[in-house]
Amino acid sequence: MIVKPTAEGLAASARAAAKSKGPAPVHLWNPPFCGDLDIRIARDGTWFYLGTPIGRKELVRLFSSILRKDGDDYFLVTPVEKVGITVDDAPFVAVDFDVSGTGRDQALTFITQVDDVVTAGPERPIRVERDPQTGEPSPYVLVRTNLEALIDRKSFYRLVDIGVTEPVAGEDWFGVWSSGRFFPIIPAAELP
Repeated sequence: MIVKPTAEGLAASARAAAKSKGPAPVHLWNPPFCGDLDIRIARDGTWFYLGTPIGRKELVRLFSSILRKDGDDYFLVTPVEKVGITVDDAPFVAVDFDVSGTGRDQALTFITQVDDVVTAGPERPIRVERDPQTGEPSPYVLVRTNLEALIDRKSFYRLVDIGVTEPVAGEDWFGVWSSGRFFPIIPAAELP
């Protein structure tokens, strides 16, 4: 039986699923696809429903806990329904980070706009995409399976402040260390 998706029904299902400890096991749920819901996550991390920003952080956090990416598509998934949503860039924005340790032993711990906390490392890599026309970098950190956070501009500038140059595949790269792994940002030859 396929139900007509509504934000209210989805929120109720998400609340019921969230009663267990830990993150919702959305990777284990395979409910029927119920259609698309007019929810959009803007590049700045703002969630919209029917074109209006969702102002309740608790509701955004609840919806973000049942978010899943399959291929190139994003869905909100509960045990009984799966609805498509639109994501402009990445579903999360890393709005700040803490540094512990130094050099190769440092760890970079990011916090997202929905209060997810992740430490970059082999399981949670940082990657940088560059716009082909402008060369402008867009840095990301993996939050959970297939779901990334765009690292906001102020945090990216802070990363640049702590960056170092290291050889990668025979070429010097400027980047950062976290949890024993070096994450290249830009070839050192392109630094100003």
